[in-house]
Amino acid sequence: MEPDTRYARLGEDRIAFQVVGDGPVDLVVSRGTFSTLDAVWSMTETAAPYLRLAAVCRLILFDRLGTGWSDSVPLTALPPLESRWAEIQAVMDAAGSQRAVVMGFQDGGPPAMFGAATSPDRVLGLILFHSPARSRQDVDYPIGVDEATIAEWGTMVSEWDIDRMVGMSFPSRAGDERVLQWGRRYMRSMATPAAMIAYTQEMGETDVRDLLPSIRVPTLVIHRREFRWGRPELDRYVADHIAGSRYVEAPGSDADLFFDETAPLLDAITGFLAEIEPLTIERRIAERMMATILFTDIVSSTERAQAGGDANWVTQLQIHDDLSRNLISRHGGRLVKSTGDGVLALFDGPGRGLLAAGDLSASLDRAGLPVRSGLHAGEIEVRGQDIAGVGVHIAARVMAEAAPAEVMVSRTVRDLVVGSEFRFEDRGLHRLKGVDGEWQLFALAGS
Repeated sequence: MEPDTRYARLGEDRIAFQVVGDGPVDLVVSRGTFSTLDAVWSMTETAAPYLRLAAVCRLILFDRLGTGWSDSVPLTALPPLESRWAEIQAVMDAAGSQRAVVMGFQDGGPPAMFGAATSPDRVLGLILFHSPARSRQDVDYPIGVDEATIAEWGTMVSEWDIDRMVGMSFPSRAGDERVLQWGRRYMRSMATPAAMIAYTQEMGETDVRDLLPSIRVPTLVIHRREFRWGRPELDRYVADHIAGSRYVEAPGSDADLFFDETAPLLDAITGFLAEIEPLTIERRIAERMMATILFTDIVSSTERAQAGGDANWVTQLQIHDDLSRNLISRHGGRLVKSTGDGVLALFDGPGRGLLAAGDLSASLDRAGLPVRSGLHAGEIEVRGQDIAGVGVHIAARVMAEAAPAEVMVSRTVRDLVVGSEFRFEDRGLHRLKGVDGEWQLFALAGS
């Protein structure tokens, strides 16, 4: 029997979700683009894996925005990773789940990794199935999917060759007319052709390798040995870069839990869930976490103070502090502290940090108080109301390289907002004082 479908709200958008089972641990399934709640319950073979999971947990399923029964056009201005993690949190809130294990399938994995790194108080554990940190090959990433394979899938999607897409996704059932008929409905109900093209491009551009060392929740990484669209090395890379994670290589070739030798996969998942012990929020917050750090500094503050006199400078500082506090809060950040002639602020995602830095820089420039701004996404240590760590140090050094009224960012920030409308100008390689190696920096050029 198909469960009731409810809707979570994210701003003006509605996200379809279902809750099945009442086990001791919540499991949120982030299936990504290749998802539709309709397909899960339309065949015995597709429903069975989820019913088994629902027997040992409280299973929460949803369609990401732009797919299945959810609203077709996301209205958020945030970059893909942040907006998709916001979707998961909205579904958790609507389902009454404070903390959950999050299971990411394919392109549903990166937003789950983002959440585990930036919001450890909400993620009890992480399960990743065919979810690489980066799909596409690069100079420093030879294990990635080659351009010929990416082009092959892109051609199938652009030509909307559904029969071929079904065959490539479920090779274990090649020639099974019943599965082919189901697969045709499944592919058509996932998303429109235009949305599939956009999401496929987004999948190829995503790169969350920098997040992996900051993930400290229990993690299970699963790969099907004969899966064509990604070599085992892609998932091994993820497991190797998340401390304490477990890697399971199961038999089979299909892209999903359906059809092909499902028992080993489900055994691994249910065994992992049985070992999860909910941790207190206090313990999680005390650990290190991934965050976006913003530093600002008023240009020539000493000269300005001397030229205008103490009373005038106090007034200008008050304007600076009020604008900074209001704009940082408006974009979901936290003002950590004033540095005298600047601020240190914290954001749970680089998109929010970029929006705040851009607005703050423009507003203060209009007020006659141009600032240098620097953004870096890295690991921090929370110490009461203050923060510390190498990530904080790097953000300060990135700021020092900025010109007046300029927002300078590290390559990590640029990489984490790929697929968004933010534009950057390459400022080349820099040696940052007290930081090893050369760092590629970019200036925010608009959004």
